[in-house]
Amino acid sequence: MMIAPVGGAKHRLLPSCSLIALLAALALPVQATAAGTRAGSTISNTATASFDSGGGPTTIDSNRVDLLVDELLDVTVDSSNPADVPTTPGATGQVLTFSVTNNGNGVEAFALSTVANAGGDDYDPAVTQIYLDNGDGLFDAGTDTLYTAGANDPTLDPDESIAVFVVTTTPGTVVDGNRGIVSLVAAARTGTGTPGTSFAGQGEGGGDAVVGATGADGEDAGAFVVSAATVALVKSASITNPLGTADPIPGATITYTIVATVTGSGSVSGLAVTDNIPADTSYVPGSITLGGSPLTDAADADAGDYNGARINVALGTVAGGQSRTISFQTMIH
Repeated sequence: MMIAPVGGAKHRLLPSCSLIALLAALALPVQATAAGTRAGSTISNTATASFDSGGGPTTIDSNRVDLLVDELLDVTVDSSNPADVPTTPGATGQVLTFSVTNNGNGVEAFALSTVANAGGDDYDPAVTQIYLDNGDGLFDAGTDTLYTAGANDPTLDPDESIAVFVVTTTPGTVVDGNRGIVSLVAAARTGTGTPGTSFAGQGEGGGDAVVGATGADGEDAGAFVVSAATVALVKSASITNPLGTADPIPGATITYTIVATVTGSGSVSGLAVTDNIPADTSYVPGSITLGGSPLTDAADADAGDYNGARINVALGTVAGGQSRTISFQTMIH
């Protein structure tokens, strides 16, 4: 079937199935890698000339020109932690996660190193190990590979990435809110330098290796933030006696009030308050309270107990910005 559009030109209509296939093909994204043409590939080209020298049409070919594609050395490092990673004073096994990507066009091995003392933070985390991910993106010292520089440098295909875990220890001297920065550096084993630096014959496939825009070494930083908490304990006493005054005389009752306040962005666990019964006084049975609610003297399901010599109240985990109030009574002999 023929159709004549405006202007008189005629075009053959494609069968409906062919038209659908063509439209689908045009809609598909073009698959292209960031690395470009693979190192070691040969680009060949031959020119052709056509002419008529009087004896009829003649065609001749030029010599073929072959170009060997050199290897481009490029790498990027990206932190995989969207925010600072919480840590606590003295904590071990603290992990930052990075991604190392070969942006070059040839297989390349990369040496890994860290920088933890570049400044711009409050403390220097102590880097203890680097691990190479086993492919699941989750750190597990039992299944991931411990990195040893020069022995198992990750070798990546063009556009291939690998997750790298940097394991650190937080000094015990840090305080709440301190930040510690660690950078991961990946450098091409073939060589690094200013863009355009060439290493003759060292590229994949026998060509040269040429340093790309990244200088063939990439770097990115991750950070820890200390989430710590401290406890302040304030104790006070009030007195009542049979005379209706506040004098500490024999027969007077002393009400002790203890306020435990947690400050900082972290929390404390296993918090417990213990107070010995003072000499020359006797504990008033059933007088322990927590937040105004009575506790039993027995070591049972509630938080308080009295063992004949002291009171104890287990407060458990308390977050920064919270406080707990305990009271109990004794009588002066």
